[in-house]
Amino acid sequence: MTKGEIKIQTLVRGGWSTTYTITDTNLDLFIDKAHRFAAAYKKWPFTEGRVSTTFASLATTEDGYLEGNYPEGWKSDSIRLLKIGGKQVDKKEFYKFTKFLEDNATSTDRIFSDYGRVYYINPNIDVSGTVTAWGQYTPASLVENDTVFVGEDEGNEAIIEMTMSYVYRRLGDDNNAMAHEITSRRTLDELWIRIQAEQYGYQVTPDDGMFKRFDVLEGGTIDTNENQF
Repeated sequence: MTKGEIKIQTLVRGGWSTTYTITDTNLDLFIDKAHRFAAAYKKWPFTEGRVSTTFASLATTEDGYLEGNYPEGWKSDSIRLLKIGGKQVDKKEFYKFTKFLEDNATSTDRIFSDYGRVYYINPNIDVSGTVTAWGQYTPASLVENDTVFVGEDEGNEAIIEMTMSYVYRRLGDDNNAMAHEITSRRTLDELWIRIQAEQYGYQVTPDDGMFKRFDVLEGGTIDTNENQF
């Protein structure tokens, strides 16, 4: 659905016009706001993104780490996978990351972490080349292109419902505004349940979880397999 189609549906369902009920400018703002709300409501598969930069463009902090800024429009803490030169770099909790490098100053382990919309990489890492990140973004203004819910009509319905809620709120009709907001949220929740059900079909690789001991004190896994018995 495009912005224009959402506008028509909103006006028709509400029995409104941009001449007497709400200005065209305000309706555009409400549609953009509803689109951002729906797109950010869950970590949707269709708001997953991929961005690349060069290893040489990374700066060095005063602490000695390599750093890069989060891509514009990406959600904080949302980088789930980072590769450098085609090699995967493991994400670690920030304080554990700094402590590990403090205790192992010459380590070449492929690890990174993030803090305050900046990601940090072990400066001794043994790879270079293109830095590619996969994560979650928030869409910009809708303009006239399709919504993020391409192929998911329920998401577009939720945007219409939330837009109507904003219009009713502007008109001082709080009861109708609340009713349409509830419908919008319920529609998105139902869509999310369906997507999660589909994700159960993913298969793990044959070696997933093999030869890693669980650390009952610190949490997580230990990469070495010594003393596994």
